Amino acid sequence: MSYGRASRRRFTLLAVPAAAVALALTLTACGGNDEKVGGGGSTNFVTGSGGISTVDKGDRKPAPKLDGETLDGKQLDVADFKGKVVVLNVWGSWCGPCRLEAQYFSRVAKETKDKGVEFVGINTRDAQKGPAVSFEKDYGVPYPSFFDPTGKLMLRFPKGTLNPQAIPSTVVLDRDGRIAARSLVALDAEKLHEMIDPLIAEK
Repeated sequence: MSYGRASRRRFTLLAVPAAAVALALTLTACGGNDEKVGGGGSTNFVTGSGGISTVDKGDRKPAPKLDGETLDGKQLDVADFKGKVVVLNVWGSWCGPCRLEAQYFSRVAKETKDKGVEFVGINTRDAQKGPAVSFEKDYGVPYPSFFDPTGKLMLRFPKGTLNPQAIPSTVVLDRDGRIAARSLVALDAEKLHEMIDPLIAEK
């Protein structure tokens, strides 16, 4: 029996596309990452004691094109939010830390909406939409989420930037669509405001 299981496991690994293998190696288990991991190259970011990495305004890199279908079947392009602070949260309905932080994301999204902040989720590694849609209903998530089961949107972030490397991950874009801050762990309301408020105040 053990030999059969091992054989099936080897076959499964061989059958996985190269991009998916790369993503699996990049992403750590849900909630178990070290914030000090960089994206490779010259990153120019600083990680604070709370595990939030930030980039000085003059050193920020443009975010990649992030577009596609949302969980409710609509088309969304993050570029349409240029001029606003954008909070990107990578999550999965199966992820325990994602469930813990969901209430805070829902609350802060409502608190900052009138301050020019847009939240966008990136739902990943949910093979079907059903569990993810139920997750959003359960936690009263007021903002859209991309349906990205294979993690393609995460792979668009270039090396050397504050790219999402775990589930959950949170990346914040400034009003010019540049990557300004990142966390690779679950966040509460206080930590979310710590990431967002300085960017709201930027002129």
